[in-house]
Amino acid sequence: MLDWLTDNKLPIGPWARTLVDWLTDNAYWVFDGISIFLETLIDGILWLLQTPHPLVIVVIAVAIGYAVHRTISFAAFVTIALLLIINQGYWEETTETLALVIAASVVCMAAGVPIGVLGAHNPRFYAALRPILDLMQTIPTFVYLIPALILFGLGMVPGLIATVIFAIPAPVRLTQLGVSSTPVALLEAGEAFGATKSQLLWKVELPYALPQIMAGLTQTIMLSLSMVVIAALVGADGLGVPTLRALNTVNIAQGFEVGVCIVLIAIVLDRFFRKEEGGKR
Repeated sequence: MLDWLTDNKLPIGPWARTLVDWLTDNAYWVFDGISIFLETLIDGILWLLQTPHPLVIVVIAVAIGYAVHRTISFAAFVTIALLLIINQGYWEETTETLALVIAASVVCMAAGVPIGVLGAHNPRFYAALRPILDLMQTIPTFVYLIPALILFGLGMVPGLIATVIFAIPAPVRLTQLGVSSTPVALLEAGEAFGATKSQLLWKVELPYALPQIMAGLTQTIMLSLSMVVIAALVGADGLGVPTLRALNTVNIAQGFEVGVCIVLIAIVLDRFFRKEEGGKR
């Protein structure tokens, strides 16, 4: 019985190869357009982060951090974290990683929030979408890196595509949860005052779901940072490159330095968007 099953396996691999070959031959212009758009987005973010002097970026980040949280302690932590990254000599790599994370977060939230809203309003659609989201989060990243390399080539774009595929389920799920959890009483009150469906969405459902949406954003950022090493495997610049170099040369010192930089960036970004206890930022 087992021999029969193994001798007559479904040609899943050849089917996938045929699909990728067909896309390469017939839809290359679509992937070229996507690549140009994403490269432009990443280059724009890199220009904003790398053109000013690093200390100018530090001052801006500290000012934004203080404006968001209104605490000296957080502003001091941002200052120390960024100055330590500069001191270790990884500022350029950090800005490249930040560009990848910001671009991935923009794409994930721009696509994930509308899909999550649609899923909250259409349970059948979300039921069909759920296994796809499960697949995106559980399938090994290296599986879809191969077609990503073929379709987009080496560089930041395939790394960004892989990051988006891995991270986008978070905003979709959390947005759907937040919108679908809107109390019926609030919706009925809005309808009683004559609100249209779009007004209910923008003035009732999305404000109520905002904490969940922001949680989706922080999850997206953390998941994106976890992909920096894998993105480096397909030619993406950033902190993943010295991490791989340290791994290949068994350089404990360099590996620890890069690891500290990644952790500091993760903490800073997480605290920027996380709501403090008691409803205060």
